Amino acid sequence: MRAIRTRSQERIFNLLKTIKKGISAQDIYVELRNTNQSMGLATVYRSLEALKLEGMVQVRNLANGEALYSLAQQDKHHLTCLQCGVSIPINQCPVHDLENQLESSHKFKVFYHTLEFFGLCSQCQVNQATEISQ
Repeated sequence: MRAIRTRSQERIFNLLKTIKKGISAQDIYVELRNTNQSMGLATVYRSLEALKLEGMVQVRNLANGEALYSLAQQDKHHLTCLQCGVSIPINQCPVHDLENQLESSHKFKVFYHTLEFFGLCSQCQVNQATEISQ
C-alpha cells in the first residue's frame, strides 16, 4: 500500500528519479529552486525523511558526515577512502542471503541495505608512504 505523498514529497521523488547518483539535501534544495519549485530547506529534510520511512528513498552517510539521498532501487556497496573521499562502488553483494534470513527470522521488512568499507585508496597509500619516507 502506497502512502499518500505531499506535493513536496512528489517533487523530491520526481527529482531523484532524474538523478542517477546520491545527492545531498542542500543540492536537492538548490535543484528545486533552479527549476522554480522552491520549498524551504526544512521541508526538503522532512520530505526526505517521510520518503525514507516509506522505503522509497535511501540515505548514505559519507565519512565526512554528509548524507546522500537516492531512490531505494538497489542495494549500494562501496569502498570509501578516508583521506581523499573517493568512493568506489562494489558490484557484488555478499549479504543478500543474510538479509533474507534476517527478514524471515525476525519478521522484518528490509527496504535496502548498505555495505561500506573505509580505508585508504591506492593513491592515498602511495602518498602516505612517500610522506613517511621523506
